[in-house]
Amino acid sequence: MHQNLSTPFTRRQTLATLGTGAASLALAACSRDPAAIATLAPSTATPQSAAEELLSSIANNLLALSPEGATSLGIDTGDRAAERGKLSDRSAAGQQAVASTLKADVARVRAFTEAGGTDRIDHKTRTSLAVVESAYGAALDGFALPYGDVAVGGWRNTPYVVIQNVGAYIDVPRLLGSDQPVKTSADAEAYLARLGAFAGVLDGETERLKAAGGLGLIAPAFLIDKALPQIEATLTDARGGGSLADNLAVKAREAGLSGDWGARASAIARGPVSAALERQIAELQAQRPRATMDAGMWSRPGGDEWYAWGLRASTTTRMTPDEVHAMGREELAELHGRMDPILKKLGYTKGSVGDRMNALAKDPRYKFPDTDAGRAEIVAYIQTWLGKIRAELPRAFRTLVKGNVEVKRLPLAEEPGAPAAYGGAGSIDGSIPGKFWINLRTTELHSKYSLPDLAMHEAIPGHVWQGEYANQMPLIRTMLAFNAYSEGWALYAEQLADELGLYDDFEVGRLGYLQSLAFRACRLVVDTGLHAKRWTRAQGVDFFVKENGSNALEVASEVDRYCSWAGQACGYKVGHSEIVRQRGLAQAALGPNYDLRDFNNVVVEGGNVPLDVLAQNVAAYVAGAKG
Repeated sequence: MHQNLSTPFTRRQTLATLGTGAASLALAACSRDPAAIATLAPSTATPQSAAEELLSSIANNLLALSPEGATSLGIDTGDRAAERGKLSDRSAAGQQAVASTLKADVARVRAFTEAGGTDRIDHKTRTSLAVVESAYGAALDGFALPYGDVAVGGWRNTPYVVIQNVGAYIDVPRLLGSDQPVKTSADAEAYLARLGAFAGVLDGETERLKAAGGLGLIAPAFLIDKALPQIEATLTDARGGGSLADNLAVKAREAGLSGDWGARASAIARGPVSAALERQIAELQAQRPRATMDAGMWSRPGGDEWYAWGLRASTTTRMTPDEVHAMGREELAELHGRMDPILKKLGYTKGSVGDRMNALAKDPRYKFPDTDAGRAEIVAYIQTWLGKIRAELPRAFRTLVKGNVEVKRLPLAEEPGAPAAYGGAGSIDGSIPGKFWINLRTTELHSKYSLPDLAMHEAIPGHVWQGEYANQMPLIRTMLAFNAYSEGWALYAEQLADELGLYDDFEVGRLGYLQSLAFRACRLVVDTGLHAKRWTRAQGVDFFVKENGSNALEVASEVDRYCSWAGQACGYKVGHSEIVRQRGLAQAALGPNYDLRDFNNVVVEGGNVPLDVLAQNVAAYVAGAKG
C-alpha cells in the first residue's frame, strides 16, 4: 500500500489527498478549454524538451489541486509558498475540478503521443508519459462512478468519503501536528490559514456524505460505530483548543516567535472547526439507523461496478474477483508448504500451519511487555533491524539512497482504526525524513519475529527506500504511484532481506517473513470474499486467524480496512508476484550476465509504474544487457 502522505502526511496519504479534492486552479492553463490545453510546446522546441515541459506543466496542475502534497514534498516554497496555507477542496465541486483537470491533461499527453513525439524522446520520458496516461485514465473511470474518493495515481480509493480510516478529521490534525513547518511568522500564519480552512473541508465532505446517503450508499454499521468515537475524540480535542492549538504554540515557541499563536488557533478550533465536526457527526449518526452489517460492496448500489474498478485501480490489471481469489488460495498453499518445515524444526509439529503459528504467537520469548517500556523496546528493536539491513544493501543495489527514516508512534486518536504500521519517504530535499508509523495501542500487535519484516516493508528497503528513488524523478513521477508497484516492491523488499541472509541465524524471523507473504495471499482471498462472495466480517477475520495464524487483534482492523478501501489490499501480492516473475524472466534470458544489483536498480530507478510498464522496463534492460 504505496507512501508520506512539510505535512504530517505519509507519502501514501499525500497521494491519497491528490484525489480527494481540489484547490482553486491557480494556473492559467487550467482555465482554458481542453482543445487549447492540448496545444503542444512551441515549434522551436525539440521533442525531448517539449515532453519535459508537458510533464512539468501537468505536475504543476496536479499540485495546485493538492497543496498538502507540496508541503509533504518540501516544495511549498518560493513561487509555491502560498500552498503552505491551503487545503484541498473535498467538496463535490472540488472533485469535479480534479476530474476536469485530469481530462484536459491526459488529452495533452495523447495529442503528443499521436503526433509521433514519443519516437524522439528518451526511454525515461516515454515511461513518464505512459505513467500519466495510465494513472489519469484509471482515475477518470473512478470519477465517472456515482460516489467515492479517487486517489489520482495513489492507493486510498474508497467508496466512503468519511469513515474510520478516511476523512479530514484524521488527515488535517496529522498534517498540522507532524510536518507542517513553523520557522517564521509567515509559517505560523500559514498554519492558521490551514486551520481556518479545516471547517470548510469538513463541510465539503459532509455534503458528499449526505449525497451518497441519498443514493443509498451507507457504510457498514460496524465501521460507522468505529468512526463515530474517533471523530468525537477529535471534536473533544477541538472544543478545548487542544492539540490543534498546542502544536502551533509549541512550534512557534521552539522557533522563537513571539505572538498569541496558540490563542488564535484555539479560537478557530473551538469555533468553526468544532461546529463542522458536530455537523459531520450528526450526519453519520443520521445514517447509522439505515446501516447494515453487510461488509462488502456486493450489497451496495452499484457496488459490483465500483469493486471492479477498485480492484483494477489497485492491481493495474484486469483480473476478475474470481481470478484474484483463486490466486490467493494457490499462493497461500505454496507458502504454507515452506513454513511447515521451519515450524517443525522449532518444535511445532501438531496441527495446521495456522494452528502452529497461533501457538507460536503465544510464546513469551517473542512478546513485548504491554507497557510504555515495552513500546520503547519495540522502537529500539526496529532501529536495530534497520541497522542490519543497511549494512547489506550494497550487495543488492548499484546505486544507494540515504534511507532517511524516522520511527514514530501513530497519533493516539488514529490508532483504533489504523493498521499495525505504514510508512513512506519524506521530502524531496531530505529536510523532512521519511516516516515509519507504528501502531502501539497495544504491544500485542507485534512480535519479535514479525517486526524485522515489518521494518523492511515500511522503511528500508521498502516504502521509504523506494520513495527516495522516486523523489529523484520528474515531479509528476514523484507524485504518482501505483498500489501494485508500491506494495509489490515493499513485499519484494522483505524477500531481499531474507535473500541477503538477515534470518540465517534467526530462523523464526524467516518464519515471520513467510507469514507476512502468506498474510498478503490471504488478503487476496478475504478482500474478494468480502466484496464479491458475500463473506461476513467475521468470516474474513476467521480466515486469517485459522488459515494463517494471524493476530486476531490486528486482523480485525485489517478486515475493517478492506471494507472501507475495497480492492486496495489486493495490490500487494499481485505486484510482488509480478516483480518476482519479471526477475525470473531476466535471469533466464541473461544467464551468467544477470546481476541482482542491475535488476533491482532497473525496477526501483524505473519509478512507480503500472505492471505492464514495469514489464516494458525490464524487457528494455534485458535487451540492452544482451547487447
